[in-house]
Amino acid sequence: MIFVTVGMQLPFDRLLQAVDEIAPRLGKRVVAQTSNNSYVPKNIEWQPFIRPLEVDRYFQEADVIVAHAGIGTVLTAQKLGKPVVIMPRKASFGEHRNDHQLATVSQLEGRPGIYVVRDAEALYKILNQPLAGPGDDSAVEVGRQRLRAYLDGVIGHTFAGGGRR
Repeated sequence: MIFVTVGMQLPFDRLLQAVDEIAPRLGKRVVAQTSNNSYVPKNIEWQPFIRPLEVDRYFQEADVIVAHAGIGTVLTAQKLGKPVVIMPRKASFGEHRNDHQLATVSQLEGRPGIYVVRDAEALYKILNQPLAGPGDDSAVEVGRQRLRAYLDGVIGHTFAGGGRR
């Protein structure tokens, strides 16, 4: 099952329409929390608002989460070990007040279990392949890599003079 969430603040018709149009070709059940969108899906199950406990259940049951680039959704998917496909909202399309979601995806892209798409074609390609979750220790490994890089910089700076002092 694919669970789609667009958040609660603003409509995101572009994402809902993209999911709805490709849903018949995916061969999976698709359930969406749509908020107050003007686009009315025809090929997926949807509700404007879903109670928090029900959202938790959908997150648990889903094979993959598809969402706007809201950090709460990304963190929840990561915590549950679910792959998350995110499409950033764009201010130029009236989907948000600013482009902070573009900045968010620039920091998240390439991390384990996080897949960034920018249009319906990319969404279809991603959802038509097996997606890996973040893994049990991806956050730990990212922390290890940052620590190693930091220590390498400190050690390199400290001993740059060619010996001990």
